Amino acid sequence: MDYLWALLPTVVVLGLLIFVLRSILRMDRNERKAYAKVEAEERAKRGLAPRGDTSV
Repeated sequence: MDYLWALLPTVVVLGLLIFVLRSILRMDRNERKAYAKVEAEERAKRGLAPRGDTSV
């Protein structure tokens, strides 16, 4: 039973780390989507063609 108490802090910290990293990645993804939407709206207002996919 002692080994369980020894590993518990490590498991808890790992869980928190995973939660924080997942949240950061989700926020970044949502922010990029919102930015792309705003950019597309602004390009449409100016009568410009939609931006093409530049990823390689």
